[in-house]
Amino acid sequence: MIRLFRVFVPTSVLALLISEAILITFCYVFAAFFTLDNDPEIFLLYEHGLWRIGIVAGSIMLGVYFHDLYWQFRIKSRVVLIQQFCFVLGIAFLSQALLSYLRLPSWTLPKWLMIGGSGLVLVLLPAWRIVYSRFALKALGYQRVLFLGSSPIAREIALHLQEVPQLGLLPIGFVDDAPEGSSGLPASRLGSVPDLRKIVEEAKPDRIVVGMSERRQRLPVELLLDLRFSGIRIEDALTTYETAFSRVCTRVLRPSQLVFSSDLGPRQKSVQWQSFYSFLLALAVFIPAAPFMLISALLVRLTSSGPVLYRQKRVGKNEKVFVVYKFRSMYKDAEARTGAVWAKKDDPRITPVGKWLRKLRLDEFPQLFNVLRGDMAIVGPRPERPEFVQTLSEAIPYYRQRLCVKPGITGWAQINHKYGDTLEDTIVKLEYDLYYIKNLGFSLDLYIMFQTVKVMLLSRGAQ
Repeated sequence: MIRLFRVFVPTSVLALLISEAILITFCYVFAAFFTLDNDPEIFLLYEHGLWRIGIVAGSIMLGVYFHDLYWQFRIKSRVVLIQQFCFVLGIAFLSQALLSYLRLPSWTLPKWLMIGGSGLVLVLLPAWRIVYSRFALKALGYQRVLFLGSSPIAREIALHLQEVPQLGLLPIGFVDDAPEGSSGLPASRLGSVPDLRKIVEEAKPDRIVVGMSERRQRLPVELLLDLRFSGIRIEDALTTYETAFSRVCTRVLRPSQLVFSSDLGPRQKSVQWQSFYSFLLALAVFIPAAPFMLISALLVRLTSSGPVLYRQKRVGKNEKVFVVYKFRSMYKDAEARTGAVWAKKDDPRITPVGKWLRKLRLDEFPQLFNVLRGDMAIVGPRPERPEFVQTLSEAIPYYRQRLCVKPGITGWAQINHKYGDTLEDTIVKLEYDLYYIKNLGFSLDLYIMFQTVKVMLLSRGAQ
């Protein structure tokens, strides 16, 4: 696992990304020697040929990314894989056609080079994917993970590592003091705590994750210290959980762990810097977004009665209440009978136009005014209504802690979890919010904004 943009990225994913960039570039460079009439070296070195190939390669890799093929790279169907790459290459051809229409010849490839190189990509890229999915994880190697204790969180981590092998962490078993035949004991129990040294010598783990439900007078501190100095990584289950799930587990989180944490955000300088670049980004986005906002406003006005903008009180940083602006996506007086309730799937209060505005996230654009006013940031936890904040703060531990930063138009929870209308969904989103607050920074905000574009284009998570 490598930490980029304050996010844990599996080595296998990064290696796939780099290898495919090299392979795609090779396909077009190789095609240049067979399709160009002039000296290909002159084209590549002196006529911006490598730059043009880079543009095509970037558009192809962007298409692959939007198909989630850099995360789910296990091959389930070769036919579907080839269809996906055909679609991706179609996007690359359309981007080249658009650049030609804009009369940017120094950005486009010659016709036959584009055709020849794309043909090679269509053959070699799926073939490389098949080879990579079969052998890459074995070649890159796994880190063997041994669990000391079989608490619910430890078992949840182990199950997740099995389901997502690209993380590169292989669970090899549990060490637990529970007597044989105990209810809920994992089938992969390797022995009891007194046998830990022997189990480590035989299993040779790279990492030991401590996930004991009760540690008092049971945790073998001296032995773990010896194992740590022998080169084996020892970490708490909460740390592993955060690495595997990209969120903070609140079920077993103790207040003292937050109070004495040395890396818990938000850092004051990061918050001030975020306010500054959020303002600049809101100004920059407002101009290209203006036509979409105008069209959205006209559609709302023409298709249902009521105001174009929906104004609603939300809770911001330090529990300050402000008015948030959105394009109205529900019928007028939608909550007159129901009161304040969460939106739900196929909500009858949402207008036909509002459904599409929500799907494409166009209803959120007026929140740029909130960013310019300083009530919100571009990235942050979702702002909730005062009625919900009061109820959720009483029901969910650490919920008020999410109010230590400005709420955002988009956020870590929004791109990683569906739009939730249950208490369980709210807890999961809080865990993502706490991860974001802990790691708040410009690089993470950039990553979230980039991911948000995919969420908008693919209409994910809207209700």
